[in-house]
Amino acid sequence: MARIGIFGGSFNPPHNGHIEAARQCVEKLALDRLIFVPDAAPPHKALAAGSPTAQQRCEMVRLAAQDVPRAEVSDLELRRSGKSYTVDTLHQFQAQYPTDELLLLMGTDMFLSFENWREPDEIARMAQIVCMHRREAGGTLRVQLTEQTQRLEALGARVVMAENDALELSSTTVRRMLAFDCAERYLPADVLAYIRTNGLYGTAENRRGLSFDALRAQSLALHDEKRVPHAIGTSGLAAELALRYGADPALCARAGILHDVTKALHAPEQLALCERYQIALTPEERANPKLLHAITGAAVAREIFGECADVVRAIRWHTTGRADMSVMEKILYIADYAEPTRDFPGVERLRAALARSLDEAVLMGLSMTMEQLRLKGQTVCHDSQAAYDFLQTKG
Repeated sequence: MARIGIFGGSFNPPHNGHIEAARQCVEKLALDRLIFVPDAAPPHKALAAGSPTAQQRCEMVRLAAQDVPRAEVSDLELRRSGKSYTVDTLHQFQAQYPTDELLLLMGTDMFLSFENWREPDEIARMAQIVCMHRREAGGTLRVQLTEQTQRLEALGARVVMAENDALELSSTTVRRMLAFDCAERYLPADVLAYIRTNGLYGTAENRRGLSFDALRAQSLALHDEKRVPHAIGTSGLAAELALRYGADPALCARAGILHDVTKALHAPEQLALCERYQIALTPEERANPKLLHAITGAAVAREIFGECADVVRAIRWHTTGRADMSVMEKILYIADYAEPTRDFPGVERLRAALARSLDEAVLMGLSMTMEQLRLKGQTVCHDSQAAYDFLQTKG
């Protein structure tokens, strides 16, 4: 009796996290075979706009699977019409391998939502449930995984926890890094070459000199969905303030829509962008990853979107401020702080100050931020202190 691992998913695109987790599962679970099963139409979510065809995703998985021992790729779900339900796939594999043991591999998100799948009891009857998770899973996640294991085992499921040291990565992050021309370390070389040869994920697009509407669409697609209203609000308020305080409203709107374009990335990806664009970081910046999205966002605005120096500088300083800020830099700083979706103690006072004076509002925003940091026992960054001192002296 062979032990066969089934690893399904959208693989949009297949990345090094998928491949390393699969490789480690083959060894640790003593699998005789591992079958990658790219889906045609995932039932739990819509594919991202502009995704490759199912056939292209399947071909990328074939290229990636070359690096996994005892691995193969099945186009079973691509040949089946309708949604790609796991229960249907397992029925077909069970019929094909009636005397073998099936193990269904999945990540933590899918494991924690397993009860919501179609016919989970039937899936559990046909296959062991393997949850692939990183060895250093945090305390909250580890508790969730333990509790979910207990719930599923109480229902008769056979659960295997497969720890691994694979790169913590999502396909969404990889698509963002492709857009930022910085995906080499996240994809198998053959997969990246295939993507570039076929112009997938917008890699053949020229994003420089876009109209505002096109820039807005491109930028918002790179944000976390929950941050989209904030970007729209910042852009709108920045354009409004430009008219009031003598800056270019079109440029302020562009800076606003782009200001958080890299904020969805985690610290390792932020640092990868800094390396890609040869950005020298100070020790203070390296020690505070929350500062990095302004730095990398400015680089992306310049290198990917071809924005002018004024837009780039406004994005660069929108988080911390700096001494002797330009009018446009002040506008983006305070628009980010006071845009219409913001709701925190003192925001109305900040908006009232903004109606009176741009400098008064920026000084108030800096003061509020510095006070929050001190209450949390955190250090105020050098640039924010310099911005505050400059405005105080000027006033």
